[in-house]
Amino acid sequence: MPVVTTRVTDLIGQTPLFELAATANGTRLFLKLENTNPTGAAKIRMARAMVDDAEQRGVLATGGHIIESTSGNTGLGLAVVAAERGYRFTAVVDNHACRDKLRAMKAMGAELVFVAEEGDDSLSTSAREELAEKMANEECAAAKSAGLRPNTFFTEQHNNDANALGYYALADELLDALGTVDVLISAVGTGGSMFGTARRLRERGHEPLLYGVEPVGSIAFGGPAGPYWQSGTGTPEGADPGKIVAEDLGLLKEGVTVSDVAAFATARVLAAKLGLMIGGSAGGSVHAALDRLEDFPAGSTVVTIVCDGGEKYLDTVFDDTWMSDRDLLDVETERNVAAMLDRYTPEARRRPAEPVRAVLAARSAVATHTIVLPTEQSDPAAELAEELDGAAAK
Repeated sequence: MPVVTTRVTDLIGQTPLFELAATANGTRLFLKLENTNPTGAAKIRMARAMVDDAEQRGVLATGGHIIESTSGNTGLGLAVVAAERGYRFTAVVDNHACRDKLRAMKAMGAELVFVAEEGDDSLSTSAREELAEKMANEECAAAKSAGLRPNTFFTEQHNNDANALGYYALADELLDALGTVDVLISAVGTGGSMFGTARRLRERGHEPLLYGVEPVGSIAFGGPAGPYWQSGTGTPEGADPGKIVAEDLGLLKEGVTVSDVAAFATARVLAAKLGLMIGGSAGGSVHAALDRLEDFPAGSTVVTIVCDGGEKYLDTVFDDTWMSDRDLLDVETERNVAAMLDRYTPEARRRPAEPVRAVLAARSAVATHTIVLPTEQSDPAAELAEELDGAAAK
C-alpha cells in the first residue's frame, strides 16, 4: 500500500491481523480485519476485481452503467470504484439492509432502487437479483436498438468469477504475515471471500481445513430455510447460492450454521470487552471459531475473516431496543462468549503492555516519595525549620 495516494482504491488491502485467542496446546486464532478497508468491508476487493475484469473484457467502457443487487457492502465497494472511474452505479436494494449502508451508497453518488415498500424489512435477495438483471438487459437491448454499443453491466456477484479472484491478494497477505494457514473460517454468502482465499492458498501449496459459516435459516449448506437478520451472508429461501458456492462447497470440512442470537452476542461482547467493533455476520464466524478452537490440531494457525465492521450496525446489532424487539438479546449467550474469550486470552494480552508497565513503575517510584501533607494542628513553618536544622547539624 502506498504511503501517499490519490485514489481510494489504492488503500484496499494490507489489512491487519488481530490475535483474538490461543489455547494451551499452541493453537492461535487470528482475525483478518477486513473492516479496515475503505468502506469498512472486504467486499471492496471483489468490487474492484469485477470492474477490472469487465473493462478488460470490453463489456464496460468510459461513461458506462454498473448495476448490482446488494445488501450493502458490495454496493459500497462498487460506489467507490464507480466514483473514481466515472461510471454511473445503480444499487438494487431492500429495506433489510442497514440504513447506514444505504445512506453511504447514496452519498457516494449511487442510485438506489428498492424492491420493497418502506416498512417492509424482509430479505428480498431473489427479487433484487431478478430486477437488477432485468434492468441491465433492458438497457443493453435499448442501446442495440438505437445502433449503439451496450455499455451497461450487471456485475452479478454470485456468478462472477472475478469475485473470487478479488480475494487472492488476501491469501497472499495471510501467508506473508503468518507463513501458513491451517484452518480458515469465514462467512459464506457469494462464497468469494471464503473460497477465493482458499483457492489461492491451495495454489501456493497450503491445504487449510475450511469451515464455512452461514446463518441458521440459510439454505446453502442444506439446512431448513427460515428468516434471519445477519446481513450480507447466507442464502435465503428462493435464492441461488451461485456459481462459486456450487463449485467449491464440497471443499468444506464443515458447514456451520450460527444463530442470529449467537452471532450478534459475539459481536456485542467483542465491542464491550475488547473495544473491537465487528459486524453481525463476522460475529457468527468468530463464534464458530471460538466454539471449535480446542478441536483443531495442536499448534494450528486459525484465521477468521472479519468481513466488515460494527459501526454500520449501531441501530441494529448494537441497539438494545432493536435487539429486544426481535427477541435477539440474550444475556446468557453474551456471558458464554465472554467466558470463552477469558479462557482463551492470549498470553501477550494477559500481561500489561511494556509502556503500561513503565508507567506503573514510575507511579510506584513516585509513591515511595509521597509527601504527607501536615494536619491542621501542625505548624508547617516550624516543621520545615526543624528539618533544616537537622540537616545542618549533620
